[in-house]
Amino acid sequence: MKYISTRGGAAPQNFSDILLGGLAADGGLYLPETYPQVSAAELAEWRDLPYAGLALRILEKFIDDIPAATLQNLVERSYTADAFRHARPGCNANDITPLTTLEPGLHLLELSNGPTLAFKDMAMQLLGNLFEHVLAERGATINILGATSGDTGSAAEYAMRGKHGVRVFMLSPHGLMSAFQRAQMYSLQEPNIFNIAIEAMFDDCQDIVKAVSNDAAFKAKYKIGAVNSINWARVLAQIVYYFKGYFAATRSNDELVSFAVPSGNFGNICAGHIAHQMGLPIHRLVLATNENDVLDEFFRTGVYRPRGASDTWVTSSPSMDISKASNFERFVFDLVGRDPAVVRELWAKVDTGGSFDLNGTPYIARLADFRFVSGKSIHADRLATIRAVWQQHQLMIDTHTADALKVAREQREAGIPMIVLETAQPVKFAETIQEALGCDPLRPADFDGIEKLPQRVAVMKADVQAVKDFIVRHCT
Repeated sequence: MKYISTRGGAAPQNFSDILLGGLAADGGLYLPETYPQVSAAELAEWRDLPYAGLALRILEKFIDDIPAATLQNLVERSYTADAFRHARPGCNANDITPLTTLEPGLHLLELSNGPTLAFKDMAMQLLGNLFEHVLAERGATINILGATSGDTGSAAEYAMRGKHGVRVFMLSPHGLMSAFQRAQMYSLQEPNIFNIAIEAMFDDCQDIVKAVSNDAAFKAKYKIGAVNSINWARVLAQIVYYFKGYFAATRSNDELVSFAVPSGNFGNICAGHIAHQMGLPIHRLVLATNENDVLDEFFRTGVYRPRGASDTWVTSSPSMDISKASNFERFVFDLVGRDPAVVRELWAKVDTGGSFDLNGTPYIARLADFRFVSGKSIHADRLATIRAVWQQHQLMIDTHTADALKVAREQREAGIPMIVLETAQPVKFAETIQEALGCDPLRPADFDGIEKLPQRVAVMKADVQAVKDFIVRHCT
């Protein structure tokens, strides 16, 4: 299995090389040369596997440069009942991703039982072990540079803290995450973890990460790697729970399901797109945005029009306050027939602050083949959805899951189960839960008083050189 860049200017790479490298040298994102196919016999065999066993079967199709026994060990260490022990009341505590049925044909796939109470743990726990293994094999070290709008940062830091040969430098938008999210990250005192709060929006943080990664000399000298979903391994790990959710919501592999996914950076739903390309029987991929509706606009109109920082809304579902979706390039690569010249032309516009319009091109007609539909949710919708789920089901959901559920209800089709991907536990967004329900959300005992712990963070302007200088100071 070789991996190629969406922009066509990088030599094909092995999995372990792109794991450590993040962005391709030409600024593109890595994808496998072809998507492996899953046969009917394999679907039947996989249906009753535990999560770690299913993950291994899927990962084996994409990773052939790590010995099978080693990969099995890494997967089994990543997906344990102890690591994913924060199951909500009523869920099976031994199930990594329990399925909760709200009503016949409408389900929540619980993805927030990990160490930081967010779906990002599903990939990050594996990434931490993969990084440590590959670095040990090569006698190497890595400095991970990432950006977070809320949950990626804490999931990465919890997964990487104390890992040999790894430092983490995580950028976040200053003051724009919830108090709980900030506390999860900034209270970590491990010497290999560095938090940098940027006085700007998440998109500016993400632009800094890309700018540093595109400086080939700096990247090589300081061994810069990535854990954001620009890293293919993140997307790969997320493919697994689409299969797990499908099996949990169906009785046979002849059935179709739809998935509703809250989407900011397009990484989570990109994994669903790839699962569909592999042969998972998906009827619709329902993309839900908040007020930052760049992706919804594209799937409704064919126009991709990223916004600037001044035009990005600050919302009560902050992990989706994103107006330039990194992983969207991976989908467009498939949409345009995997032609890197077309991707280069389109992203030449995006990277200089422009937009593109696929209307009048042959690609717009192909959109239907990829099974996407979309919708949008605003603050009032989130509050109403959170209240309704609490009143009808005595279940608290977080703000991003509420966005997805609102759009899922609009897009449901008779006879097709709808699976809403849950994003995080509601304690991470306590202010909005209090507004919606008039009470505080439950929190696992592990996190009692976390907001009162000492916090360690550097605050700086949105300046690429300042971030580089910070990295240099802490690597020497």
